[in-house]
Amino acid sequence: MELLGKSREELMAFCGMLGEPAYRADQIYNWLYGEKEFAVERWSNLPAALRGKLKRETTVTLPQVRQRYVSLDGSVRYLFGLGERREDFTTKNAEGTEHEGSKKERSVLKKPAAVEAVFMPSEGRQTICISTQAGCAVNCQFCLTAQLGLIRNLTAGEMVAQVLMPLKEMKESAGSGQIEIREKAPASESGRCMEEPTRLAARTNVVLMGQGEPLLNFESVMGALGILLDPEGVGLSPKHVTLSTSGIVPGIERLGNEEVRPKLAISLNASCDEQRDALMPINKKYPLKALMEACRNYALRNWEHLTFEYVMLGRVNDAPEDARRVVRLLGPLTRVKVNLIPWNPGELPYKESSADAIEEFRRILTEKGVPAFVRYSRGRDVMAACGQLALKEVQGAPLRIVG
Repeated sequence: MELLGKSREELMAFCGMLGEPAYRADQIYNWLYGEKEFAVERWSNLPAALRGKLKRETTVTLPQVRQRYVSLDGSVRYLFGLGERREDFTTKNAEGTEHEGSKKERSVLKKPAAVEAVFMPSEGRQTICISTQAGCAVNCQFCLTAQLGLIRNLTAGEMVAQVLMPLKEMKESAGSGQIEIREKAPASESGRCMEEPTRLAARTNVVLMGQGEPLLNFESVMGALGILLDPEGVGLSPKHVTLSTSGIVPGIERLGNEEVRPKLAISLNASCDEQRDALMPINKKYPLKALMEACRNYALRNWEHLTFEYVMLGRVNDAPEDARRVVRLLGPLTRVKVNLIPWNPGELPYKESSADAIEEFRRILTEKGVPAFVRYSRGRDVMAACGQLALKEVQGAPLRIVG
């Protein structure tokens, strides 16, 4: 049995099958997610006999770090190789109901894949952007990942590993000098720009904004979030974890009913259906009227805002009239904010909006009572920024380093 990605309840059931007391599951859970220790032989508070049994009957499968791309701003883009894995599951759609013919749990072989994650250090925190699928089926026209198509869903363990591995690696390498990751420090009094090693901060943010549509892999995503948001697991705060969706309406409705859930961000990127149909084909299935209705009905917690992301595409969706239409769209909603994201150059036929166009767009939204902020992406020089995550070759072909 694969241990990484298993919940406390699943580990308790497994320990019961082994004839072990329930508290052994708590110990295993802590080693995996609290201590980030993946070698069973180092789980020192377990009896030697149990460690031996676990080594024979279980695995802890970590992604292979195929490449690291280090940006000038200190961001690190990871290319993780994922091996074959057999997983027991019951297939469900975004509404949470079982697909026809899936009443019994089935075991399927998850084919090999590769995904990308990005570690972004900054003052007082680090942010990790993780993938939820290998490739993506949503086909947003301005996103490089769309060129891959959907290769496969990731398991809960494969998602959790994208958070645990960079944190463990950065912590261990800080004093060893094995991995040199540096970021710019403020200029010294002499005016010369100094550099210093990246250090782990106390706070970790996680954003589900890498490859894939999280709400089309709902069960595994919620399994991963259950571990990431568990105080006895990875221990992240819901305030510091954000799930971004292209607008899968049934998934949004279902997420709003979850007791443990992250913040929600909607990838809007257009001001009308005609425009959004062209940029995001998923809009033909879930048009803006249905999406806005789902957002109106989404139960926000008392500290929470609903975030809308808007990628600024030069002469496509950045006109003042677009801004006014966005105001009309979002006006009926309560506690919203808009992140304006300058488009990050890639191998696609778009261009960046001008700084003046972005500022005018922001001004119109803000003056009409819609808080708007310009969010510049990290890691652009190593193709790790928003919309740039895509393997440079199709699965099965050689990989080449970018940047």
